[in-house]
Amino acid sequence: ERSWYEFFMDVLMEDGVMKRLDLAINDKTGILNIPHLTEKCRNEECISVFRSFKSYRSGELVRSGEKECMGNTLYIGSLQSEVYFCIYEKDYEQYKKHDIPIADAEVKNRFEIRLKNERADNAVYDLVSNENPEQTAFGIINRYVRFVDKESGKPREEWPLNPVWETFIGKHRNMLKLTTAPEPYTLERTLNWFSHQVAPTAKMLMLIDEKCGTSHVQDILDNTELRDKHRKIIQQKMRTVNEMIKMEDN
Repeated sequence: ERSWYEFFMDVLMEDGVMKRLDLAINDKTGILNIPHLTEKCRNEECISVFRSFKSYRSGELVRSGEKECMGNTLYIGSLQSEVYFCIYEKDYEQYKKHDIPIADAEVKNRFEIRLKNERADNAVYDLVSNENPEQTAFGIINRYVRFVDKESGKPREEWPLNPVWETFIGKHRNMLKLTTAPEPYTLERTLNWFSHQVAPTAKMLMLIDEKCGTSHVQDILDNTELRDKHRKIIQQKMRTVNEMIKMEDN
């Protein structure tokens, strides 16, 4: 019954290794037109850190209204790399797997961010630090890819952002780099995690101890051993305090 944040923090505190992490954004309105995005890739209207893309249509023909269609999938980036995107028609997948009519599917398309190894580690650090999956997911997308509209007379880097893509990505999005790991074990991040995930339970247990005359919380604390990473945080804090004292003395 842990939250994702609790699970990730537990893994980090145990020196766990993140081998794979997928972040998914469900498009319920059909704003992501995958054939159109694929065409923009072919027309060099996709500006990206990635050097490759791949698209395909698979499965049986499905009659949707007056036309026949197939499931479309667009991969941006190499499937062998530590980060790539997969955009596919979720409604078609649901039809194939569960025989749900395409028109009745709740989710039309899905944008998946697929991360491995160091990139997965860094994304988890950001999730634990900020507890804002929207910021993390769209920050990654905005760092690696953007769709633009070709404008003659201007260099490719200055082509305006495609309005539909701007609606999807949101205006003024920050970029999240996944190549340099932020420091996960700082006092500030630990306090943030404690405040959101531990403090309510700790307060409940302390109130029970107070009302029942027990000492469960203190007993647990007395028998808890600190690890090296915890001692490092203490050392970092004490070093900062000592430096401040020296500055005041000077």
